[in-house]
Amino acid sequence: MLLTVTLNAALDLTYRVPRLRAHASHRVTEAVERPGGKGLNVARVLAALGHEAVATGLAGGATGARVRALLGDCAGVRDELVAVAGTTRRTLAVVDGSTGDTTQFNEPGPHVTAAEWDAFRARYTALLAGAAAVALCGSLPPGVPVGAYGELVRAARAAGVPVLLDTSGEPLVRGIAARPDLVKPNAEELAQLTGSTDPERAALAARRRGAGAVVASLGPEGVLALTGEGAWRAAPPRRIAGNPTGAGDSAVAGLLSALAEGLDWPRRLARAVALSAATVAAPTAGEFDRGVYETLLDTVEVGPYPASVLT
Repeated sequence: MLLTVTLNAALDLTYRVPRLRAHASHRVTEAVERPGGKGLNVARVLAALGHEAVATGLAGGATGARVRALLGDCAGVRDELVAVAGTTRRTLAVVDGSTGDTTQFNEPGPHVTAAEWDAFRARYTALLAGAAAVALCGSLPPGVPVGAYGELVRAARAAGVPVLLDTSGEPLVRGIAARPDLVKPNAEELAQLTGSTDPERAALAARRRGAGAVVASLGPEGVLALTGEGAWRAAPPRRIAGNPTGAGDSAVAGLLSALAEGLDWPRRLARAVALSAATVAAPTAGEFDRGVYETLLDTVEVGPYPASVLT
């Protein structure tokens, strides 16, 4: 099974309005809610791809109960979330129907006690025993140690489980030092980590900090991958219009599932880019359009970078 970790889960709400205007009242034409937080998004996509997905993390309060109820409706995803006393956050995405642009509002997460963190660590360690790979995703709620991902990476490595890390800021700094097999930052996160705005230099610096491989999301331009086996650039054959919310999480699901299936790097990257683009094309934030995915999968452009990029 494939394990995902979401320490700062959320109830994701998407509102669609004809036109978003400041200082105005809006009539919502569509409202959708779904279990959210990066790792839960990844788990849903993994299940849609036919993998056994186990979702762990933290959830609490009435909002957390709603997240778990919605997660129970996701076929193929097993709920292994750990209960906390605080209330899980909500996120609100408002989609402007006239432009397709999205405005995002994110609440803070619940405060997590030391006892709750210990309970999660015990659950995580137990779940690693049956995992083929694990993805550690998203921000940390208040109370969780800033070095939490470093601890979870080390536990996965001790269990012999490949680990993918997708976070930002100081949690990424601490986590990458524990030597995850793969990190998947976007260009902004990579620049914050390394101080370089050049994606190639920044990805190389991230590898030197401890990452076994770096797959940097470049938005509509696809991804740049630097690995121990080579360097590649992958991009969709055309620009996809739509809502980018959740596109990075779909890319993580593509990378994790392809890793578990033993695919080579070009095919891993093709899957990640196709899923990401298909998520942008989907009408609901965080879902992916299967038809677009299947159409793009064989047309994603994957090309090698010169060996000098790795040095």
